[in-house]
Amino acid sequence: MLDEFLSPLNVTELIDRNALSPDQIGNCIAIHETVVPDITGAHIAIIGVKDDRGSMRNKGCAKAPDLIRKHLYQMYLPHKHLRIVDLGNLEKGAKTRDTYVALSKITNELFLNKVVPIIIGGSHDISYGQYGGYQEFGKMINVAVVDSHIDIRENEDVINGDNFLINLLTHQPNFLFNYSQLAYQMHYASPMTIDTLDKLHFDMYRLGKLREDIHKIEPLMRDTDMMSFDISAIRYSDAPGNGNASPNGLTGEDACQIARYAGLSDRLTSFGLYEVNPALDNRNQTVMLASQMVWYFMEGFANRKKLIPKDNDADFTRFVVHMVDHKYELVFWKNVKHDIWWMEVPAGHKSKRPNKKHLIPCTYEDYMQACREELPERWLKTHEKLS
Repeated sequence: MLDEFLSPLNVTELIDRNALSPDQIGNCIAIHETVVPDITGAHIAIIGVKDDRGSMRNKGCAKAPDLIRKHLYQMYLPHKHLRIVDLGNLEKGAKTRDTYVALSKITNELFLNKVVPIIIGGSHDISYGQYGGYQEFGKMINVAVVDSHIDIRENEDVINGDNFLINLLTHQPNFLFNYSQLAYQMHYASPMTIDTLDKLHFDMYRLGKLREDIHKIEPLMRDTDMMSFDISAIRYSDAPGNGNASPNGLTGEDACQIARYAGLSDRLTSFGLYEVNPALDNRNQTVMLASQMVWYFMEGFANRKKLIPKDNDADFTRFVVHMVDHKYELVFWKNVKHDIWWMEVPAGHKSKRPNKKHLIPCTYEDYMQACREELPERWLKTHEKLS
């Protein structure tokens, strides 16, 4: 099925394999040159999407996939046991919706084979096709989007990079449990939009809050299934190759750290990187940064630990906080080797199993907050959605 949608790569135009060592990525991954590589046993699959019709003020980002590859192939494989395939490019369909449908089918096929797609685009609305790949599984998912803007503009018939989010949030059937907006800039965000998303108990991390401590989003990444990253979230000085680049934004180091956290997450099953525009780039700084973000995602993936709290597991300590004022008993779990925390949230009356506990990642600060008789915001939002 994959060869129906994906076009091969002319690798000789991208790299000189003879100039690479055996452990550089260009020489140690399976690449679609004549036939689509077998995905059996693969961990990660790279997919380029050459469609920028949905891009707003950033035409030219369809040319990014191969240039990102050119730099990525020169990097060293993060781990010798990591099996990566490059499936080639998804060319634009007759209509943008055709591109979304094709990408949904590709990602769905990869999910069925336990392969994590890394999508390099292309315009940010391609995220809608990335999201569509989850539809057939019949379970709720969590989505995180890194973007300087909140891409919600209502009453528009055609999906584009400025409005795809409203289509994602209102998609039927609904399989979105939680949405997280990361690194948005307040001066680009409508107060009404922020208020609406807050009332839906979604997670909103403005740029300033994120820059204070980038590590705050690590628990959020552990609870995310799909990540979509718009390169415009990175400041112009670090990523000039974007028509919406701003003087303010994440640093290149921040972006790589976020990508690594996404790779580390045992739950995350797709990563999309969009809106890189080579036509506006300065000395290939943006495509180089994008390739480094992909590398850090791979490096994080290679270090996944599958750390799920279990009873009678010596690696975990269970803490019970009796909250007298709220008449709640909060249960926390700590992995003693890695200092990573989780907490339990009652499943609520919506669940077919109301006595079941919903386990969510958290921080030591959440535990200390509970010890002060304060319900953590993370617990409250999840409890509201489950109730």
